[in-house]
Amino acid sequence: MRPLPSRLLAVTDRHGQSRLLADTVQAVLGGGARWVWFRDRDLEPEVRLRLGTEIAARTRAAGAFLTVGGDVALARALGADGVHLGGGSGPEAIAAAREVLGRGALIGVSAHTPAEAQIAATAGADYVTLSPIYPTASKPGYGPALGPAGIAAARRAGLPVVALGGVTVERIPDCRAAGAACVAVMGGLMRAADPAAAARAFLAAWTA
Repeated sequence: MRPLPSRLLAVTDRHGQSRLLADTVQAVLGGGARWVWFRDRDLEPEVRLRLGTEIAARTRAAGAFLTVGGDVALARALGADGVHLGGGSGPEAIAAAREVLGRGALIGVSAHTPAEAQIAATAGADYVTLSPIYPTASKPGYGPALGPAGIAAARRAGLPVVALGGVTVERIPDCRAAGAACVAVMGGLMRAADPAAAARAFLAAWTA
């Protein structure tokens, strides 16, 4: 099983904040985050490329790991370390991503049930994000919250499980105890008044 770059995956979201996204990412990196998932998939391709270039530069300067959401060509253009594919991505999609990004690329897949985690494992993914673990406004259409029990069940697929959705500092011990390899956080970092302090708090909660 391939180790993940960090216990905290910072998921980008430029909405609902007054800061520029690149500045928020810079602050999160300053707080110790070392894995960034550049999401923001609602942008036009050229705009996303420009924003991604800035995010990639900040991430690279910090010695951190960059994953791009859902776009293998963009991941290659940005020199990203990996790509995160949508749920249901099969062996062909994962193999194609590795062909473009190189054998060392980290390929993740979204899962919303333990059964989907097993499918991703069979298809050759390196990890899955499992969501929603807790109730969250950003993922209202994916069914009820899975809770720590969902993490434990998905973990049986043999892949690292990244807990996503409603994860707070207080909930990290339960996620870790259930077998999560990492927690993914969007709003708790992107919309924090002090993103650097928030990143430090999430990382400290994991090691406490």
